[in-house]
Amino acid sequence: MSATVDAPKAGSMARMLDGIERLGNKVPNPTLLFVYLIGFIAVLSAILSWLGVSVTDEVVVPVPTDDFAQINEHLGGIYSLYDSTTGEPATLPEFVVVEQEFPIRNLLSVEGVRFVFSSFVDNFAGFGVVAVVLISMAGVGVAEAAGLMGALIRRVVKVASPKVLPFILVFVGVLSSVATDAGYLILIPLAAAAYASVGRHPLAGMAAAFAAVGAVFGVNLLITPSDSMLTEITNDVLGTLGMETINVTQNFFFSIVSSLVLTVVVTVLTTKFIEPRLGPYDPSQAGTAVAPTEELDAAAEARGLRWAGWTALAVVVGVLALSLPPGAPLRDPATGDLIGTTPFMASLIFIISLAFLLCGIAFGRGAGTLKGGDETVGAIAKTFGSLGGLLVMFLMIAQFIALFNWSNLPTVAAVEAAHLLEQAQVPALVLLVAFILVILLLDIILPGLIPKWAIFAPVFLPIFATLGVAPQTLLAAYRVGDSPMNVITPLMVYLPFIVTVAQRYVKKSGLGTVISLMLPYTVVVLLTWTVLYVVWFLLGIPWGPDAPVEIT
Repeated sequence: MSATVDAPKAGSMARMLDGIERLGNKVPNPTLLFVYLIGFIAVLSAILSWLGVSVTDEVVVPVPTDDFAQINEHLGGIYSLYDSTTGEPATLPEFVVVEQEFPIRNLLSVEGVRFVFSSFVDNFAGFGVVAVVLISMAGVGVAEAAGLMGALIRRVVKVASPKVLPFILVFVGVLSSVATDAGYLILIPLAAAAYASVGRHPLAGMAAAFAAVGAVFGVNLLITPSDSMLTEITNDVLGTLGMETINVTQNFFFSIVSSLVLTVVVTVLTTKFIEPRLGPYDPSQAGTAVAPTEELDAAAEARGLRWAGWTALAVVVGVLALSLPPGAPLRDPATGDLIGTTPFMASLIFIISLAFLLCGIAFGRGAGTLKGGDETVGAIAKTFGSLGGLLVMFLMIAQFIALFNWSNLPTVAAVEAAHLLEQAQVPALVLLVAFILVILLLDIILPGLIPKWAIFAPVFLPIFATLGVAPQTLLAAYRVGDSPMNVITPLMVYLPFIVTVAQRYVKKSGLGTVISLMLPYTVVVLLTWTVLYVVWFLLGIPWGPDAPVEIT
């Protein structure tokens, strides 16, 4: 590619991309997609029900041991259990395996229509991801509105030397998924400007930041709102299957290692391939400047960052005081554990959101960007307002999951698919890699971490569970497949903005320019990440705290 980065000629690759774009434009809004899916499963359940389709499978049923203990206590504790064959004292098992038939239930029958109408409100009220999103984004929204996120990114870019600048930008880009818009809207234009300021090609900086924010979006060194949403959707499905739920840190170890490895990979790819391909930058090719990112007065920003830093330290001290001492409120009251199914893990989302909220308020007061409680509440309200479309989508996702599960379609599909897989004797790892590729291809026409998982979780979680694959193992595979395609799919919502940033520095830049720049990142990140996933699986390394590869 020349220094002017001319748009690719209309060859076979361009024609293929045009075809993908035309196909993508025909895909409905994700909310409408779930409406259509509900209609589809309703018709499908009616047809299969009329055909008498059903499956019989062994299921694990919990034994009501607590009920027996309560009844015995009310009767004075005079009853004990004994083995009838040996006469020895016995205890009730926690679970028993029973054979159960699962017929397809018709959503268009009287019973099905009754369920559709009577459960509509309860389905949404019980969809835990809604509350998680609102709580998570309240704190992040205040931090963004106050300018804390942008100030942190600007500070990192300014202090980085030219040699370590690519690594710093990529590393910050990976971390930025904790506040999605901040990475796309702030870091990417700043990265291009930072490269230009040190005499390097600005499109290389833009590409590196875009790859870090988009192609590595599924993992982070921190717990993100996306982690919470994925976990809640997973647990909704696991609850219907009678399986043990997972917590938000079940992929945490894998996310940390993936973040570090992919940061290095993206950095090396940028410096060794993308920059040489672009060549020296010719400022005469610059186009119309985009509006610069608003910056605060340096003294005000520095004061805000100091206040935010002291507040962050206070939050850390407070959390440590509530979690480290024996008998602390955030420890398990029975076992004293801190990691696992404990109050600390259950409080993690609230703690992170509270930290962002308090640091955002502190920065705003110090920098003068938030002058009172009304502006803080207004920032939260504005954030919630921006989530309106997402909440409408969640409304339909909640209905889809509830109706899909009620019809027994996922159970029948899972049992039949599991039988086929068992007969084919295909290794679980091969199926997991195939799953990664399927998610990768679907991301072309259905970008978005949450909608795809809402569709696939009810189908694939039970299938892989029959193969002994733990939910966190499948979720890790989903992260690998979802992110790399984000930077080249024409349906990426921020892609027009990225093109605008490119046109500031190279007037002839277009969609083809950006996609051709980002395609190497997609390929290299996918291959590296898949190899890391396979090695991780084969070594049996836990994906996170108390998160083994296989079901225990």
